[in-house]
Amino acid sequence: QVQLVESGGGLVQPGGSLRLSCAASGLARDYYAIGWFRQAPGKEREGVSCFSSSTGTTHYTDSVKGRFTMSRPNAKNTVYLQMNSLKPEDTAVYYCAADTFCSDSILKVVDFSSWGQGTQVTVSS
Repeated sequence: QVQLVESGGGLVQPGGSLRLSCAASGLARDYYAIGWFRQAPGKEREGVSCFSSSTGTTHYTDSVKGRFTMSRPNAKNTVYLQMNSLKPEDTAVYYCAADTFCSDSILKVVDFSSWGQGTQVTVSS
């Protein structure tokens, strides 16, 4: 079965950068999607980005476009989320998740099947 383990969260000042990692196992070789989601205190969970192997397409929510970059899974089935120009409103618990497919609409409904434990990202001066 799919297992996901996030790492790389921490405390960073506004304008700084952070790279999150997600080690995945149990993925179908050519038919999977991996996504990053986040949940801030008092707010609903939201999609950040996702990649579908079937289409080779990466999707981003508007609030992070130009600042965050999600890698495609590497040979070790690890995916990264590079976060630059971080803002206090980026503070949240970040989760990686997996399913069979992702699109802009699927990213918005936050309905992936498998989830990691989450890693805390705090942006504060």
